[in-house]
Amino acid sequence: MKNVIFIVFIAINATFIFGQEVTPDFQNKKRLKASPLRNTIIIDGKPNENEWKNAEAATGFITFQPDNGNPAPYEKRTEVKVLYDDDGIYIAAFLYDDPSKIVKEITERDKFGTSDFFGIFINGYNDGQQDFRFFVSTAGTQMDCIATESGEDYSWDGIWYSNINLTDYGWTVEMKIPYAALRFSEQKEQIWGVNFFREIRRDRQKFTWNRIDNKIGNTITQAGILEGIRDIKPPTRLFLIPYSSYYINQNKANGTNTEFKAGMDIKYGINDSFTLDAILVPDFGQTAFDNVVLNLGPFEQQFNENRPFFTEGTDMFNKGSLLYSRRIGGSPSTSPDVGEKEEIQQYPSRINLINAVKISGRTSKGLGIGVMNAVTEKAEATIRNSETGATRTEVVEPLANYNILVLDQRFRKNSSVSVVNTSVIREGAFRDANVSAFLFDLNTKANTYNLSGNVKFSHVNDFDGNRNGYTAYLNFGKTSGNYRFSTNASYISDQYDINDLGIIFMTNYHNVTFNGSYRILNPNKTFNTFKISTIAYTELENVTGKPQEASLEFNLETTDKKNHYFGAGFLVSPFETFDFYQPRRDGRYVYNPKYMFNWIDISTNYNYPFALDANLFVDFYDQDKRRNYGIRLSPRYRFSDQFTLIYAVDWSRQNNEKGWVDFNNDQIIFANRNRNTIENTVTGKFSINSKMTINLKARYYWSYAENLTFLTLTDDGYFLPNATYNENQNSNFKIWNFDLSYSWWFAPGSQLSILYRNNAIHSERRLNKNIIDNLEHTLSNNLNNTLSISFRYYIDYNNAKKWFKT
Repeated sequence: MKNVIFIVFIAINATFIFGQEVTPDFQNKKRLKASPLRNTIIIDGKPNENEWKNAEAATGFITFQPDNGNPAPYEKRTEVKVLYDDDGIYIAAFLYDDPSKIVKEITERDKFGTSDFFGIFINGYNDGQQDFRFFVSTAGTQMDCIATESGEDYSWDGIWYSNINLTDYGWTVEMKIPYAALRFSEQKEQIWGVNFFREIRRDRQKFTWNRIDNKIGNTITQAGILEGIRDIKPPTRLFLIPYSSYYINQNKANGTNTEFKAGMDIKYGINDSFTLDAILVPDFGQTAFDNVVLNLGPFEQQFNENRPFFTEGTDMFNKGSLLYSRRIGGSPSTSPDVGEKEEIQQYPSRINLINAVKISGRTSKGLGIGVMNAVTEKAEATIRNSETGATRTEVVEPLANYNILVLDQRFRKNSSVSVVNTSVIREGAFRDANVSAFLFDLNTKANTYNLSGNVKFSHVNDFDGNRNGYTAYLNFGKTSGNYRFSTNASYISDQYDINDLGIIFMTNYHNVTFNGSYRILNPNKTFNTFKISTIAYTELENVTGKPQEASLEFNLETTDKKNHYFGAGFLVSPFETFDFYQPRRDGRYVYNPKYMFNWIDISTNYNYPFALDANLFVDFYDQDKRRNYGIRLSPRYRFSDQFTLIYAVDWSRQNNEKGWVDFNNDQIIFANRNRNTIENTVTGKFSINSKMTINLKARYYWSYAENLTFLTLTDDGYFLPNATYNENQNSNFKIWNFDLSYSWWFAPGSQLSILYRNNAIHSERRLNKNIIDNLEHTLSNNLNNTLSISFRYYIDYNNAKKWFKT
């Protein structure tokens, strides 16, 4: 607990030292005045109306990459003009270039591909907190996102309009962005943060209107100023997205069945700052499949979130890393009690989500507020008595309520202090949980140094009583310039548990980390980018003081003058360490030998029709000729601006691996085993145009583990041979996934999608080392086939009013 008190003391003092309010300095920012629009213009990509001729132009673009800070070449100059009316703002961009060299791959929405593109970054409050970013490629594809310093969220889709035109001097863009797609105050005179962005893909050159200095980590605060917009009002931000879906499912076990779903998503602007998102009768049947693997370790496999509601606009909810949204609607939290002559006949693989709501936004004083709530339905397992044939049901997951609350106070545009609380409340005599966290992220005015940290507390109310745990973390680092470093430490108690709504694998340890790096900020004669870094890490178990990890790592990452990437590195663990989780019993541990990990990465320039990604790794262990090695090769070929095909093969081999397999009375049984894994994936894209795309993704994963000899784990963490244990613990796991989809964005925000999916999964103890036989066996083992059609229509209340008036 002393560690927590110390970190809280540091946080309070650092908040005062780092957080002195400083008046923003706009002296060196570029300014552009928007002109009022008096007449109607057509968004056809040809800005030749008289209104454009009289508008002020943003010029003098500066290189962002690779020659940061240098003026853009005259032959690649850019001019941008902005108009506005009562409905929205209008942007015209004139992008000069050699027309014969412009690349223009057609992609689906939010995919940049191998194309030039132009973008505008808008911050309606000019507070350095959040951008709405809108991009258009030379193929006419739209990309949009919400951006914070934590990253860009492309799952957000706004309703806006654009067109492009190829000219004899380059290309032009016209855009209309309705006010409903933005956030801004009700002030009579608007002062917005704005930046314009351009990438010339063939040269990997990026330019911005207001300079973004790459010595500074914070980019949003380096925007220019858009002024001149007056007497506009934030519109009613009400969007209704009704959907309907139809599914045909077929497999050998269940035959053919059909299902129809209908529901609605709602987005409502409570005021100019806060938005409510709700899903009624959710449908996630067309989300991407999970890349399931053979998991022989003590921890669950973590999956990416693919459901749009839980990916769009969730930056605030991810503060503190307390949210793993796959818990909501995931697998049941308990297993049924089964008698001696009983067996589980049916067990739900996932819990149905009834509905979910989130409210988020930020006040004019910089206070961000986020609230998310989700409700999942009760689920039961069916248990059958093998002697009598009678069946009964048992609740394995009750009606459950998931909540998260975030308060995030930003100040000086680059620092914040946050409070986060998550809770899971289950109906009846089931486990409940609550987690609270205090976070701080403090940067100096020039974004040169950072001090960050957190304190978190967890409370679990379970069948066997209450459990309380805590963790604390503190980090200090230099975040700008050629040389950068950081050092941090953390402490996690043994009872700390966030796994009801978050995810954590290990507890009961403390660690110290040091990172140091050197990078070039501008290209030299050999490299466009160059970075070398080192990481030293030590981790100790709290009770015994035994090391769980001790490593030193070196990495090199470069991009040459032709924009080919090369990376290499190694990690050495020079001491024996101890694993307290692999034995799967409290108080027991297994020793890990000294080892060295080496890797090489190559990625050739995607601008060329043919490109190759390659990775090679080798592990050396100081234990019984134990070795791991693997290779990944992924060639890709762009046949045309419409058609691209990517193949990847990933093969790895683990020789003489030591892994847990079973308990035998009081003995913990390990196996000395060989493991072989091969994964093949094919990804294809054919774009009919910028709004219609056909996508293919196929994956065949096969992994087997062959036990050579069995071992008994001793009390001191080492092994003795076990000649009496003879159970078959071999593993042979195969999974096949195939998705073929058609997507048509027939109107802004509205989509028709057709998906054909088949998949099969098979696991057995019998080893078969023939890859083709295993694939045939898997496909014949209850292959599931699904054809689904989904229709979603985006209704903007402001446009709907016009329909009724008409």
